[in-house]
Amino acid sequence: MENKEFTHLTENGVQMVEVGEKIDQKRIATAIGSIKLQEKTIKMINNHDIKKGNVLTTAQIAAINSVKNTSNIIPLCHSLQITGITVDFKIKKDEINSIVTVKTIGQTGVEMEAITGVSVALLTIWDMVKAIEKDNEGQYPNTMISNIKVIKKEKI
Repeated sequence: MENKEFTHLTENGVQMVEVGEKIDQKRIATAIGSIKLQEKTIKMINNHDIKKGNVLTTAQIAAINSVKNTSNIIPLCHSLQITGITVDFKIKKDEINSIVTVKTIGQTGVEMEAITGVSVALLTIWDMVKAIEKDNEGQYPNTMISNIKVIKKEKI
């Protein structure tokens, strides 16, 4: 395995890595993650029976906002000019997958933005359905966010 440096670490602490010497390129990243929910919750989402509102539309808006604010959330992440964001969902029997694709033209990639978008979309879904997902003791024994990962990263 190749020995890689931690580019954010210096003798004096941390730094934001200098990318100014890099050429602008079109960059695309796609991330995915899932939230496990009860079957009855999925049915309620599909039927628009959640009292807080449209769960997936709200999660899309939250994901887009979080992508645009990633550099404010992750301390050493560069602020980027985002050129496009798509947020999609795959609904299964007892889980929802969130897929976020982010595009930019710049000097550094957008994988952190895609991961952040997926994470916040899934957190928003949880927040929208938590009243249904809670058990009698107020716990969430079946609800789980997992498998958040980058599935594609491109420089064009």
